[in-house]
Amino acid sequence: MRTIVIGGGVVGLSLAYGLLKAGQSVLVLDGSDGDFRASRGNFGLVWVQGKGSNFPDYARWTRSSANLWSGFAKELEALTDLDLSYQKTGGVEYCFSEQEMQEREAELLALREKLGGDYPFEMLSAAQLKERIPHIGPKVYGASYCPEDGHVNPLFLLRALSKAVRLSGGEIRTNIEVREIRPGDNQASILTISGERFVADRLVMAAGLGAQQLGPQLGFKAPVRPQQGQVLITEKMPHFLKYPSGTLRQVNEGGIQIGASKAEVGLDDHEDVLTTASLAAHASDVFPMLGNAKIVRSWAALRVMSPDGYPIYQRSPKHHYAWFVTCHSGITLAAAHCELLPRWIMGKNDAPDLSSFSEARF
Repeated sequence: MRTIVIGGGVVGLSLAYGLLKAGQSVLVLDGSDGDFRASRGNFGLVWVQGKGSNFPDYARWTRSSANLWSGFAKELEALTDLDLSYQKTGGVEYCFSEQEMQEREAELLALREKLGGDYPFEMLSAAQLKERIPHIGPKVYGASYCPEDGHVNPLFLLRALSKAVRLSGGEIRTNIEVREIRPGDNQASILTISGERFVADRLVMAAGLGAQQLGPQLGFKAPVRPQQGQVLITEKMPHFLKYPSGTLRQVNEGGIQIGASKAEVGLDDHEDVLTTASLAAHASDVFPMLGNAKIVRSWAALRVMSPDGYPIYQRSPKHHYAWFVTCHSGITLAAAHCELLPRWIMGKNDAPDLSSFSEARF
């Protein structure tokens, strides 16, 4: 039985590698470098803090993946001889007023209660934060801290997953543009623009924004949309920032990565000066020393968003051999997608219950 995964980003490759470890035959069909690729433009966080505040099942799923990440990273590094620069130091979210601190604490306390009291975090005053991060600026009132947060080099993760799939006996075909999927009774035929045809006994749609067009051919709603995010990175600096946040982290090469913009602009992945200036101003508010740092790179990329922002895991209601997988937290969820999601696709008795992530909620 051959499984074809459509989509060679972090989501598709994590799942493909997991299926190969489970003894499956896997072919990954990936597009071209000119496609919109969230995997090459993301922030690199393995993040727990605050996720799922209105969706406790997502909070649990996120934590399960974060707890698997250390073993996942070590396994990939041993197999591929690549350093992912994964660090689980804990992470912070900065607050700039007493009101922000109170609202942040209330949000995390409510989430802790929904999870039965098992949700580690603490609120740090400006003085407590300065003990951990001496370079913090006077505009920062305090922060929330979660010990389960971390970060990774996302490009090396993508490279390692690609290498791991091949080393595990999988095949990756690149520059493949799928034109049409023709579902049969027990198999699906995948037709490409170039005239090639592939037959899948099992088909997983992990095509990101490409699912908008391909998903309905397999009976999925595939209600995904693009959301633009812009990112800056500074020149290399002496390492001073141990703890990442949702907007700032120091990458393993030394640069400070600045991000977290959100814009609903369709398929536009171009940068704009106003957003760049806003990101730079925020970074300078947190760390005044960054006001003199040189920006050496900037880019925009498109997140893959569902209507409520949470993952979708759906088996086709029309074709039993087809599954749809999408999320905008592919880095955080990579470990779960590798270690747990294959059990769901293979119908194992110990498969995770993902019913709350189905398209039925829409």
